[in-house]
Amino acid sequence: MASTLMFTKDLATFLGKSLIVLLETMIFTVIPRPRKSVAGEIVLITGAASGMGRLLALSFARLGAVVVLWDINKEGNEETCRMAREAGAVRVYAYTCDCSRREEVYRVAEQTYKCFLPAMIAKEHGHLVCISSSAGLVGVNKLADYCASKFAAYGFAESIFMETAAQKLKGIKTTIVCPFFVNTGMFEGCSSKRPFLLPILKPEYVVAKTIDAILQEKVYLYVPRLIYFMMFLKSILPVKIAVLLADFMGVFNVMDGFIYKNKKN
Repeated sequence: MASTLMFTKDLATFLGKSLIVLLETMIFTVIPRPRKSVAGEIVLITGAASGMGRLLALSFARLGAVVVLWDINKEGNEETCRMAREAGAVRVYAYTCDCSRREEVYRVAEQTYKCFLPAMIAKEHGHLVCISSSAGLVGVNKLADYCASKFAAYGFAESIFMETAAQKLKGIKTTIVCPFFVNTGMFEGCSSKRPFLLPILKPEYVVAKTIDAILQEKVYLYVPRLIYFMMFLKSILPVKIAVLLADFMGVFNVMDGFIYKNKKN
């Protein structure tokens, strides 16, 4: 009897809270969600020497954030630092760091933050942003290694989000970004069979969408919006139809024209 009453109470609480969330979602679908200010906030950007990392650094600089730049490319990172100052950064710092090596991360962290998430938890303030990929949502032909890394990044970020939610740390936000292929040079030669549905994206567009998602404290951002629908179809369609859809969209052949670049050379 007691367990039945507890279940009924929990179910009623769940349904009531769900209704409130649905109403809130409907309201903010019509009315733009308020954007928070990041002026004076410390923003750490990894991979800041080029591409989307550089563009994100410049965007946050214009918003008045204190920008901390990490990259293994010292020259490119210092160039981003110079550009950020010109863009209006109040304070900007560049550090050479190979984020694939744990000891490097901790060495540089000594100069910036002793630690990250524990400090955020202590202050209950912070925002974690993960740049994953649409390749972190669905497997892609000839891209198994990259997909594996992006699936891992997505899963890690989502797990951290769930941990902070379970601990009711409302001041710590998470944003997970999953764009289609971005024209940064990493996937030179790749093409889309249906560019009117899944275009190769300009980095400036993805960065603008990312900044907007961060300021609105969105948890998930898929670019373009069609990816939301495709993920819904993936979850409900029979596997064989999903494979047919992937073939129709050209997912099997997106890497056919890829131009491999050996960074060591």
